[in-house]
Amino acid sequence: MTEKQERILHSALRLFATEGYASTSTSKVAKTAGVSEGLIFRHFGNKEGLLNAIMDQSKEAARQMVAEIILTPEPKELLRKLLEMPFNIGKEHYEMWRLVYALKWQTDQYDTSTQEPLKVALINAFQKLGYADPDAETELVLMFMDGAATALLLHEPDRKMEILSALKEKYKL
Repeated sequence: MTEKQERILHSALRLFATEGYASTSTSKVAKTAGVSEGLIFRHFGNKEGLLNAIMDQSKEAARQMVAEIILTPEPKELLRKLLEMPFNIGKEHYEMWRLVYALKWQTDQYDTSTQEPLKVALINAFQKLGYADPDAETELVLMFMDGAATALLLHEPDRKMEILSALKEKYKL
């Protein structure tokens, strides 16, 4: 990818995350990126193509995060890594995840395909840990994780680490 394409994607990501996808024009993205609007159309086709390129990058980032977790053989360590994930969103990824979570409410762009291997690994972990209903426990944890990520992306709570500690304590991690 060229430097200009990277600037376009970075500008679009920042604008989509802060101003919303519907409210952001390709001309504004072009101006922010310091390129012509025609260059956006040449490389990405249209605004939706631009969004798709950003979402492809976010899916790859999600796959990498999930892969690290599901390859963890010890069930408690797997659960710990998963529970810590939304609490460890780096500033460099903040805009991307904020956009992903915003879009799941605004469009049909929310892709849960990366969750499937995670679900299988989590069910397996809860089975090994002797939980009565590993499927229900898995759904509960995934719902919590979704809500925690949303809350942490909207506003960082004052007691973020205490919340994570309480969660780890609940699962005896």
